Amino acid sequence: MYNPQLETFIRVADAGSFNKAAEEAYITPTAVIKQINLLEASLDVKLFDRTHRGLTLTRAGKSLYQDTKYIIQYCRDSVIRAKNAMQEDTKVIRIGSSPMTPAQLLMDLWAKIQVHCPEMKFQIVPFENTPENAREILGNLGKNIDVIGGIFDETMLDLRRCAGLELSREPFCCAVSIHHRLAAKDRLTVQDLYGENLMLMRREWSDHVDRLRDDIWQNHGQINIVDFDFYSVEVFDRCENSSDVLLAISGWASVHPLLKVIPVEWEHSIPYGLLHSLHPSKNVRQFLAAAQKAV
Repeated sequence: MYNPQLETFIRVADAGSFNKAAEEAYITPTAVIKQINLLEASLDVKLFDRTHRGLTLTRAGKSLYQDTKYIIQYCRDSVIRAKNAMQEDTKVIRIGSSPMTPAQLLMDLWAKIQVHCPEMKFQIVPFENTPENAREILGNLGKNIDVIGGIFDETMLDLRRCAGLELSREPFCCAVSIHHRLAAKDRLTVQDLYGENLMLMRREWSDHVDRLRDDIWQNHGQINIVDFDFYSVEVFDRCENSSDVLLAISGWASVHPLLKVIPVEWEHSIPYGLLHSLHPSKNVRQFLAAAQKAV
């Protein structure tokens, strides 16, 4: 919908170098330079001052840079709106999927839902699990993604400005490196965690995690709690590299190949289900009603 050379222009401007932009785009620097030359020639505008110290945007380049970012985002939003308009005429449910919210955990559910809604179709929409993405995607469910399967409670729903349909209760487990001393066990007692660093999401993210935290502080002071800000693949890497223990659920067993997720003999759990918009569409409401019948 727009000249693809504009994306190369943005990439070069952000990188400040033809070589760095080429690496990011997985093409040669020569190809990048050719695209910029063609763009400057077609616009009859000089976009970069090129010196031995690198590249800097000209005044015209700075102006185009701001407008181009808007043009690209507007075009992308236009495509999304068009797809959404098309999907309003069909019963397509867009399911977000990331390492922390894998869609395959709900695969058994899809077949049961189609018994109640045989005309319903599903589209998997992958997304990167970052704090910024989580905030943006969960706060705007219904725009690009309709539902996401994952853990939640009222505290998290309030923070993320979305709603949740509980399908099950997932017991809290612990993930450890396959080389950790606890990896030899198939089930843990709380006492097994004595002397360990237990990684928990920071306070006020989840009421259920906070209850576990308070239980440990009051009754199991031999466990050292280590806070972190957000569940991500990097946190799983940190768990494996540091030999710390990470609070997890059984459904995350496939997130990291060098970690083992082990059940723990305690009474702590968290709701698991479908996250959705506070104001779901008719199709999504029908999907959620079918999901309730399916469990």
